[in-house]
Amino acid sequence: MPQFEYDSTSIYFEEHGSGFPLLLIAPGAMNSIVEMWASATINPLARYEDTFHLIAMDQRNAGRSYGPLEPSDPWGAYARDQLALLDHLGFDRFHVLGCCIGGSFALKLIEQAPSRVCAAVLQQPIGITDGNGPLYEQMWRSWGGQLSNRPDLTRADIEKFGTSMWRDDDFVVSVSREFVRACDTPLLVLPGTDRYHPGATGREIAALAPAGSAFEPWKDSPQHVSQAVAAVRTFLQAHIPRDPA
Repeated sequence: MPQFEYDSTSIYFEEHGSGFPLLLIAPGAMNSIVEMWASATINPLARYEDTFHLIAMDQRNAGRSYGPLEPSDPWGAYARDQLALLDHLGFDRFHVLGCCIGGSFALKLIEQAPSRVCAAVLQQPIGITDGNGPLYEQMWRSWGGQLSNRPDLTRADIEKFGTSMWRDDDFVVSVSREFVRACDTPLLVLPGTDRYHPGATGREIAALAPAGSAFEPWKDSPQHVSQAVAAVRTFLQAHIPRDPA
């Protein structure tokens, strides 16, 4: 079982395929783990192993990964885990494909290391809009309940972390609209179709980003899914740097 440890954090990860590195950030909200890809409309582990070197991981305090809670910078802590893992594996530049909460993780990663992320695909990104905030609060509180038996964490620790990470805000939570307006990393967005993954948020990300584009419809029929799979592959291949090193 591949486990990467640094500081007081332990990250479970898997590697599949070969080619330019593609970091996969799974759906599942706070329980973002490798196995969640199996239920995604586009499962990159099944679709892109023949094209890219895939790096999948359980996020901190989900599945087989664990570490401290950092309420002062929760999204940044996840980004540091991701970057530390890629450093450990020897990848300086890479692509990112994030689904659900993975879209917000990917945007934060770009904010933290813009020169390292060559391109990103956001599959049905989350967004707080039209009164759906309580859905995310219910989600993180359920996750927090799973941590309540940890001897190193108190109920107050979990509450402080959750309210800091899921602040009463709109848009994608992890970064601001101002950041996306200034983000020149190529983004391909596959907007969602439900309250957890509002289509309006995906379209707004694509419209704000200078190098952003949206692909839809993409999940309403097998034909559209196949077209989206091909579009994602073409997009990522087009943005592989000529000198990956």
